[in-house]
Amino acid sequence: MAIWVIVTAAGSSRRMGGTNKLLLPLAGKPLLVHTLSYFDRHPLVSGVIVSAPGEQRELYSGLVREHGLNKVVKVVPGGAERQDSIRNALEALTCGPQEVVAIHDGARPCLSGDLLERLLAALDEAEGSLPMVAVKDTIKRVDGEGRVLETLTRSELFAAQTPQVFRYQAILEAHHRAHAEGYLGTDDCSLIEYYGGKVRAVEGDYRNLKVTTPEDLELVGAYV
Repeated sequence: MAIWVIVTAAGSSRRMGGTNKLLLPLAGKPLLVHTLSYFDRHPLVSGVIVSAPGEQRELYSGLVREHGLNKVVKVVPGGAERQDSIRNALEALTCGPQEVVAIHDGARPCLSGDLLERLLAALDEAEGSLPMVAVKDTIKRVDGEGRVLETLTRSELFAAQTPQVFRYQAILEAHHRAHAEGYLGTDDCSLIEYYGGKVRAVEGDYRNLKVTTPEDLELVGAYV
């Protein structure tokens, strides 16, 4: 089964000092190009849509042409929140209700292996699937004044990654309902969960890092 991909790349990069982290150089190419290249090469991917900051759509389109990313079919404007950007991209897709859509953070450039295949297989029994890795540190819940409230059970805690994969109609309806009700989820799978759908997890990869701070850029440099 073929997969359509949405790469969300319209964030503000606040923790990078306002510099668009997706345009920072990584092993001789902009970070975003590394991310898009994985999907451009993947045999299961039919096409890619990129969400971009409104003022940088032409810049992103230029990168797509310059690096020969032939599967990128559209660059759409982002919104005020990540969720708005993804809804815009979902609405720009022209695929059937049962076709599959993968949603991925543009700032995760270290994808490799058979992850898409495993996520697609997990979708047989669910509306959504995602990669997850077990947390390594002890996690504590803390209030606004720095008081530790409780220590959570580490064996039950996992960190969610992307790409997250969905039946197109299921994720589109979840985004439309959330927008109408003013519900803001923490990721796309959380919308499926919120409206009673089933989400399946597959084993993720600790190397599938999201670049958020300057230190992260150094780390991912070892894997691209």
